Amino acid sequence: MTASRSRADSLRWTAQGSELFFGALDASPDERLARPTALDGWTGRHLLAHVAANADALVNLAHWARTGEETPMYSSPGRRDADIEAGATRPAAELRAWAARSAEALDARLAELDESQWARQVRTAQGRTVPAGEIPWMRAREVMVHAVDLGAGVGFDALPAGFLAALIDDITAKRSGAGDGPALTLTAAGHDGTWAVSGAGDPTPVTGTLAGLAAYLSGRRSDGVTAAGDRPAPELPRWL
Repeated sequence: MTASRSRADSLRWTAQGSELFFGALDASPDERLARPTALDGWTGRHLLAHVAANADALVNLAHWARTGEETPMYSSPGRRDADIEAGATRPAAELRAWAARSAEALDARLAELDESQWARQVRTAQGRTVPAGEIPWMRAREVMVHAVDLGAGVGFDALPAGFLAALIDDITAKRSGAGDGPALTLTAAGHDGTWAVSGAGDPTPVTGTLAGLAAYLSGRRSDGVTAAGDRPAPELPRWL
């Protein structure tokens, strides 16, 4: 299944995701940010530094789109990880301010783009060439999914259904393109969506709620997602 996803959708989801993320952040005391998260090797500080640095990187792409001046997301392949590690050592108040400031800057830069600039080709950190109209979707994924990862009471079931369907589309395409995991067919209970992931072996049928399937495909905890015969679904590595 391929969900219809417009730029307006992505901009709306970015705004909703930012509200969820910063609401969850406000509910997370500084001491919780120092603790490990469900993301292997990351504390809440790492997660917050990642979201802040991601907005800065997408500001670079917005600048590229507006001016035509090639501006990569990161100055070097290792810059993203270095920014996260360095950012995680900042005082909590400084980290919170950075995350808020970078999000506001990204919103402002995206608001400046006209139709021709939205169509300009830019390059992601993974080397994909995409129209600048994809930037809001790239940000929506980050703030929505990482609002859950903060562990402050936001679950995948709190995310909009349209976003979840688009996220499942995105992940199934990327996992199928990689082709290094199990083959799957996925059916969402209470939803007309059906998806297929290309991979090794015969496809394993997997069922769950829309939120559960999105969590499962992204490599997060996914209650209620089962394979045929009520067996556990095959494990998947983290995505995003």
